[in-house]
Amino acid sequence: MKNVTITLDEETAAWVRIQAARHRTSVSRLVGDLLRERMRESHEYDEAMRRFLAKPPVRLRRAGGRYPARDDLHDRARLR
Repeated sequence: MKNVTITLDEETAAWVRIQAARHRTSVSRLVGDLLRERMRESHEYDEAMRRFLAKPPVRLRRAGGRYPARDDLHDRARLR
């Protein structure tokens, strides 16, 4: 573990102390957990973006053809 000093305004410091007490933990642990969660979310987003960008582009229409209908592009049946 590495100790880090942060500076908070009075309102934020009071809020974080209350939140830590509600979660029965220290301010240090609460802030560390929040930062770890943010880091995890950032890694997940970066990985999802890499997977998306690795896919080849999709041609929306053929030469002289029509664009696909909105319902065809946004079919969410498989997610239901």
